[in-house]
Amino acid sequence: MNPTLDLTCELIRRDSVTPRDEGCQEAMIARLEAIGFTVERLRFGDVDNFWARRGTTGPLLCFAGHTDVVPTGPLDKWHSNPFEPEIRDGHLFGRGAADMKASLAAFITSIERFVSSHPDHPGSIALLITSDEEGVATDGTVRVVDLLEARGEAIDYCIVGEPTSTSELGDTIKNGRRGSLSGTLIIKGQQGHIAYPHLAKNPIHLMAPALAELATTVWDEGNTYFPATSWQASNLNAGTGATNVIPGTVELKFNFRFSTENTAESLKAGVHAILDKHGLDYDLVWTLSGNPFLTEPGALTDAIGGAIEQVTGLRPELSTSGGTSDGRFIKRIARELVEFGPINATIHKLNECVKVDDVELLSQIYEKTLIALLAQR
Repeated sequence: MNPTLDLTCELIRRDSVTPRDEGCQEAMIARLEAIGFTVERLRFGDVDNFWARRGTTGPLLCFAGHTDVVPTGPLDKWHSNPFEPEIRDGHLFGRGAADMKASLAAFITSIERFVSSHPDHPGSIALLITSDEEGVATDGTVRVVDLLEARGEAIDYCIVGEPTSTSELGDTIKNGRRGSLSGTLIIKGQQGHIAYPHLAKNPIHLMAPALAELATTVWDEGNTYFPATSWQASNLNAGTGATNVIPGTVELKFNFRFSTENTAESLKAGVHAILDKHGLDYDLVWTLSGNPFLTEPGALTDAIGGAIEQVTGLRPELSTSGGTSDGRFIKRIARELVEFGPINATIHKLNECVKVDDVELLSQIYEKTLIALLAQR
């Protein structure tokens, strides 16, 4: 065992299914306070968060992450207890091993070694940790960011410990994410007997031309960092279940994953224009999960990319693929932000695991990034 692996196991043993924290944060806080961090415990609703900082000057390097994990799924399909870490065939198994308790442990041990070697380092180190990332994400990172923004605190560099590697530790850094905009659309018709269609208005038929146009519209071509914006239907529901009744309404749920070439407002306007063009009677409710964000190559990508190459020999690829993360909230107050962590092949799956050797290598990468950004100034 090594300190990073040991702490990863300690965190996995805590059954922190979202939004519960189950003492993970207190275990981290104890280690941080011992090396001079000032910690603010920030509980909103049922969610535990904390903001910890060492130093008062800039630049500020922040590590961000979450202690909550997704539910296990059927326990009888796991090869071992998901909350009792087990090492088999060079891998550490347990819920949260990759997403993201190995990263949390690596944050702590990398900072401990850095502070030991550089007790009077310039700048500041911070951690922003939540237990509400895998759930609804309303009382977690976004609330802490609101608080920091209100009091004028900004972050120069932020590393979110999401599992970004695909085949080998260090092959991928996320330097941005697409935005996510969802809609629930209800097209109104008139219910009636299917044998008398002239006495009814079938909303499925009315919607079909608009649906075809929404699906074939080119919303943008993307850019150097992002693929083209994608509109996708996810659910379509209508009818009573009977075969002889024309439904009165049809409900369509859809989602945009959108690039920085568009905004939520421009996409909304485009959808409404198509619906209005086809003369539909409709209600539409929008939900914006997050705007796209991007960190162009610069000091942070150079520092963590150089650290990865020193530790693993790999030159990481910059990518904006995948879903959303809490980076979408933090980027509001962070000048540069990237996500980097373990291999993501087993996240949210049964028998989630991380390579044992990768756990300590991850800590070394974070430490060398600290050195590059704070100690070599």
